[in-house]
Amino acid sequence: MPEIYQAERTISAVFKEQKQIDDVIRRLLDRGVPRDHISVMGRNFQSETRIAGFITKRDVILGGLRTGAIFGSLFGSFLSLLTGVGVLFIPFVGPIVAAGPISALLLGAASGAIAGSAGAGLVSVFTAWGMPEDKAAIYQTRLQAGEFLLMAEIPADRTGEFQLLLESAGAEELSTMDKILAHPCPGPCNSPEDLSPEVRAHLSEEAQRTFIGRYNAVLNETSDEFNAEQAAWDAVHQQFDEDENGVWSKAKVNV
Repeated sequence: MPEIYQAERTISAVFKEQKQIDDVIRRLLDRGVPRDHISVMGRNFQSETRIAGFITKRDVILGGLRTGAIFGSLFGSFLSLLTGVGVLFIPFVGPIVAAGPISALLLGAASGAIAGSAGAGLVSVFTAWGMPEDKAAIYQTRLQAGEFLLMAEIPADRTGEFQLLLESAGAEELSTMDKILAHPCPGPCNSPEDLSPEVRAHLSEEAQRTFIGRYNAVLNETSDEFNAEQAAWDAVHQQFDEDENGVWSKAKVNV
C-alpha cells in the first residue's frame, strides 16, 4: 500500500514573481506534497487566456465575497493543478486569486471578518487561524504590493527539507506553524462532529445539516472535496443569512 501523507505543519513564504510560484509548486509536487495541501494567493497572476470557465464559472466566489475584476484562466500554469481556484475581494488588498485549502478558509469561517467593511482583511483571518499578528501584517502588505504568498502543509520531520527548498527558490518571510489549514471533512461527513471546528462554528445546527447534505451529495457525484465544499456553502447561502456574530443561522423567507 502507498504511504499515507501525514501533514502536521504549515510552512509559508512570500515570493516576488509568478514564475517562482510555478517553480515552487512543481518542486513541491515532485517531493510528494499532494496538490490539496498547497495554497497560493496573489493579485497579479497574468495569463494570455481570458476566463473560460476554469475559475468557478462565475465572477463572484461564494460567501458574500466580492470581486471587481476577472482574472485570466491561468491555464497552463502550475497553479491550475491546485484544488479550487477562486477570485476574492479582500479589504485593504483588493481582488485576489486564491488557490488550494486557503480558499476554503477565506470562503467559510473567515467570511464575516473578511467581507465586513470594518474588517481587518487578511490580518484578521490569519491571526484567527493562529498566525502571529506581525507575520500576518507582513503577508498582507506584501500581497497588497503585488507579491505572492505560498503555504504548504508538510510532515513535521521534513520541515528542514522544505525550508531549504523554498529558500533555494527565492522565498522571503519564511514561517512555520504547528497546524494545518482546515479541510471541511475527512471524506464524507457522517455528522456535525466530522466538520472542522472552523466550519462548524459559523453554521447553526440547521445550516450544518444543509451543509452536510449538499457536501455529501456532490462528493458522491464528483469525488472532489473542493467542489463539494463550494456546493455546500452555496446551499447554505441560498437558504440562510448571517447573524450579527457571523453565523449562518437566519432562514431566508422565500417570497
